[in-house]
Amino acid sequence: MSIGAALSILQREFPAATVSKMRFLEDQGLVAPHRAPSGYRTYSQADVERLRFVLAAQRDSFLPLKVIRERLADLDQGSAQAPSPGARVVTEDGELVVAGGPERYTLEQLAGAAGITERHVGTLIEAGLVVADAGGRYPQSAVQVCELAADLAEHGVDVRHLRTLRTAAERQVDLVSQIVAPGMSHRTGPSSGSARAKAETMAADLAETFAQLHTAMVRAGVDRLI
Repeated sequence: MSIGAALSILQREFPAATVSKMRFLEDQGLVAPHRAPSGYRTYSQADVERLRFVLAAQRDSFLPLKVIRERLADLDQGSAQAPSPGARVVTEDGELVVAGGPERYTLEQLAGAAGITERHVGTLIEAGLVVADAGGRYPQSAVQVCELAADLAEHGVDVRHLRTLRTAAERQVDLVSQIVAPGMSHRTGPSSGSARAKAETMAADLAETFAQLHTAMVRAGVDRLI
């Protein structure tokens, strides 16, 4: 199919996807559409699914391209450790389901997926640790937040103690926002889509680096304690 036809399929699930974004991901070696003798790109269904895997990993898990590239390489080699994008299934009410679970959770679904009570989820919401989208649903990343908060609760770490983590995360997000703002502000011009795609990738890379730095600093502090 043409790049326009492939884009129309992707935009059903990723409305913000653009031709520039697809070309950027091709430049990064994440997808390799066939090039006709005339130079036009042609995409197979496998190419579309590969792009869907990348876009979902960026949107739902904020994974940097380096990590996504490694996971795709594992999939290409048939590694059982790499998660498969899975088939797309839509429920009667239009909720998209992938890999055995919804991409957006109701409060009840979130509590069930994390293995905690709705009341516990409610305390995390009140503390600002879990935030719903405009439709009142929660992203997949909220499941991990709930699971980790539950693990800490077993060690006596109350929700009020986690507010400092939320504040620190918000400051890091603000810093990332300042760094990528020039690229995200490109609204017009032939290079606007490419600039925005690069900014999105940079934001994901920065998020991963901040997370790794935080983990390293906590481990270093604990090492001093013991």
